[in-house]
Amino acid sequence: MALHLSLLLLLLLFLILYRVSAGMYVSVQAGGSITIPCHYDQYYINHVKYWCKGYDWNSCSSLVRSDHPKSSGNASISDDINQRVFTVTMTDLEQEDSMTYRCVVEINGGSDIMIQWFYLYVTPGTPGLYVDQQEVTGVEGGSVTVRCYYSNSGDIKWCRMGGDCVSYSGTLHGTSVTLKDISLANNRTVSTVTMSGLKMENTDWYWCEVGELEMPVHITVSQHTATQIITAISKYIMFGSQK
Repeated sequence: MALHLSLLLLLLLFLILYRVSAGMYVSVQAGGSITIPCHYDQYYINHVKYWCKGYDWNSCSSLVRSDHPKSSGNASISDDINQRVFTVTMTDLEQEDSMTYRCVVEINGGSDIMIQWFYLYVTPGTPGLYVDQQEVTGVEGGSVTVRCYYSNSGDIKWCRMGGDCVSYSGTLHGTSVTLKDISLANNRTVSTVTMSGLKMENTDWYWCEVGELEMPVHITVSQHTATQIITAISKYIMFGSQK
């Protein structure tokens, strides 16, 4: 019994370490920008968060902190305690910025906790995976479309942060998701991701994923305004009556 318990504890420890240390690879063209989301546990809501740079965790150099959120160099940080996500935006990227970065929670009087690490590729040419825009908005009951362009090998997936993934078609939190690939020139493909029947709770961060590369996209779902409702009713009266 004691042996089984010890093995179970070791397995749990391995899973925790794997979850924390599992990295993500993001590709950005030189001169461009990228926003990275870092999700944290509710226990860390009131803690300082920071973004550090360096291959070695023990010598990771802090670039920007949530208690000093103004831009430091080409990095800025914003902490949304309601969603328990802090985001880091890096602009005017250069090839020299290609490096390992980490999302970290500061622990007073103890060891800081790394909650995610990223390797950022800054390329002189077209990235292996990119999207038209990282911020997409939709309305409740409607749909949104995201175009993921890629040239690296691997199956295309659409994932919700910390949740499940869809490869071709399926549902994420009760919302329909479809992916449709179209081949382009220069061995490049665009996958059109459509989320239909949007709900307010679909507001979150999502990922295009192909092979080892991933690209975050934030989707905001809002309620219909009175103006939108009146416009929709007017169109129905005008055009619906002609059928």
